[in-house]
Amino acid sequence: MPTNLSPKSQTSAIILTSTGSAEEVSSAVPFGIYTGSAAFRSGASDQVAYVYKKLGGDVVDIELTPANVYAAYEEAVLEYSYIFNLHQGKNVISDALGDVTGTFNHLGQITSGPASASLRFPRIEANYTNKIADGMATMAGVGGTTTIYSASFTTTRNQQDYDLQTIISSSSASGVNDNGDAIDYAGKVTDKRIIIDKVFYRSPIAMWRFYGYYGGVGVVGNYQTYGQYADDTTFEIVPTWQNKLQAVMYEDSLYTRVSHYSYELINNKLRLYPAPRGEDNFAGYLDRVWFKFRIKSSIFEEEGDIDTGIEGINNLNTLPFDNIPYENINAIGKQWIRKYSLALCKEMLGQIRGKFTTIPIPGESVTLNHSELLSQAKEEQQQLKDKLMEILKEVEYPELAKKDQEKVTAAEETLRRSPLPIFVG
Repeated sequence: MPTNLSPKSQTSAIILTSTGSAEEVSSAVPFGIYTGSAAFRSGASDQVAYVYKKLGGDVVDIELTPANVYAAYEEAVLEYSYIFNLHQGKNVISDALGDVTGTFNHLGQITSGPASASLRFPRIEANYTNKIADGMATMAGVGGTTTIYSASFTTTRNQQDYDLQTIISSSSASGVNDNGDAIDYAGKVTDKRIIIDKVFYRSPIAMWRFYGYYGGVGVVGNYQTYGQYADDTTFEIVPTWQNKLQAVMYEDSLYTRVSHYSYELINNKLRLYPAPRGEDNFAGYLDRVWFKFRIKSSIFEEEGDIDTGIEGINNLNTLPFDNIPYENINAIGKQWIRKYSLALCKEMLGQIRGKFTTIPIPGESVTLNHSELLSQAKEEQQQLKDKLMEILKEVEYPELAKKDQEKVTAAEETLRRSPLPIFVG
């Protein structure tokens, strides 16, 4: 005859019932995040019967309340939401940087922030890469959104050194340059540092010719009629990279090969070689120097009317993600939640039974299994989380792209090995 354990009459007044009540869920859960969802309340209520059966409630007493099960169920849904949001955050963070943020309610409806940010698949824009490229494009001279200013100053006879920072700061404060002309960077420099991108200097007016790399004897080109006397006129097979290289190097070559002047730029201080001569007004006389510059601004400031996207999302924490709406969790997710909630209930039961090592009953005592319950609960929780994160890692967007490529490669290989049809003519 098996022993009939009745802890409620010996050491415990709390015994888990075989069923729950959806009406009691809202007042029992600690956070109440999903209490507005009838589906959640029903799921939490059904979890009581699941825990009761899995822990043997029809054989031994389970020292838990339905409220304990409801709380465990809520925690399981929140943990599931956390793992999925973490996964999706890693998917979209690069495209979301700089976008405005917001929040959602339990139904997945946007409550603040952009309406377009609701539970939709984000269009891949490679925005992070574009933001990085935008900053580099300005320096490379191939675009960008950073404003480039042009300025000039009059040289002084026999003076080699010129502080461009001082020159620009002074002009910015006055609103005009040393010629009295209005400038477009008035009031914009103040105490900000400028970054010099290029210095222009006057070259001799005389015609300078050069022989191309593939020009051959008697075939010359010059900068004035570059297209007319291009290397292609020799009727040789000229590689495409050669033409591209010539186009890229043309401007630099002009200023290095055909100029009487050079310069050194250190810490925005310009040194001219040779020193300007004021007495000779001939073609090589350097009377005015032009240069292009940028104004170094704070990385946390917008630049005028340019949307640089510095306000809004800057990390996973500012993504407009709230807890996943319960109605959006499919059968796969709900089964994970049930199992994780069961593991949480095991942990709670182990903690409760750990207050006592044995329970006295008439004529003998029963040793409780709190240590086994705690060990099983922790192991099951970790296994469930690890498995879920493993699966999610396999379906991150870059991984999906790789899998698609593998499918294409496999299909191409299959077709390659397939025999071609025989045509009879």
